Amino acid sequence: MAENWDHLEEHLENIRQLGIIASDFQPSSQAGLNQKLNLIVAGLQDIGKCRQQLPDMTVPLEVFEYINQGQNPQLYTKECLERALAKNEQVKGKIDTMKKFKSLLTQELSKVFSEDMAKYRSI
Repeated sequence: MAENWDHLEEHLENIRQLGIIASDFQPSSQAGLNQKLNLIVAGLQDIGKCRQQLPDMTVPLEVFEYINQGQNPQLYTKECLERALAKNEQVKGKIDTMKKFKSLLTQELSKVFSEDMAKYRSI
């Protein structure tokens, strides 16, 4: 698996270098541009071969937005976890409130409908 990461990092580096060559293209850099293009084509072919070894997975589009903005995709995971924790606390608060409400409602109903509540509790 580490070997695959090395190939992927190498491929990304070739793409970065291709961008540099293309952004400041000079006719004298045509040979270097062709070499990088060939390396990228070979790298894409390698990725295609590795793809068969990996299970299907869905990547949220937001991850690609992070990458396009130059951010680390792990920030997306971190922020998702933070949102999940915040939502978990919110839901926990609602559950606690509902438990308190149930307890108070049961007490009040027991005062008014003592026989019916005794049957309810026995069930």
